[in-house]
Amino acid sequence: MEISITLHQDAPAKPQFGESCNGCGLCCAVTLCPLGRLRFWRTQGPCPALAWDQAATRYVCRLATGKWTRRWIAAGKGCDCTYQVD
Repeated sequence: MEISITLHQDAPAKPQFGESCNGCGLCCAVTLCPLGRLRFWRTQGPCPALAWDQAATRYVCRLATGKWTRRWIAAGKGCDCTYQVD
């Protein structure tokens, strides 16, 4: 299935699966994590919590504000997005 999304022009390129997360935003633009699903009651992206951080030139999650929430969604643990970018 082909999906068309728009990300910020300065967003970093998607890392390879398993590599460190770099804030490319692709995963959250396509689908919601378990935390986002509970908060926003939907499964399809883009996640409303996805936010562009201009100073860091990367996407961040506005829900992952505490240690527990970051751990629950494995924020920064590695790319688990299997979508490919054309």
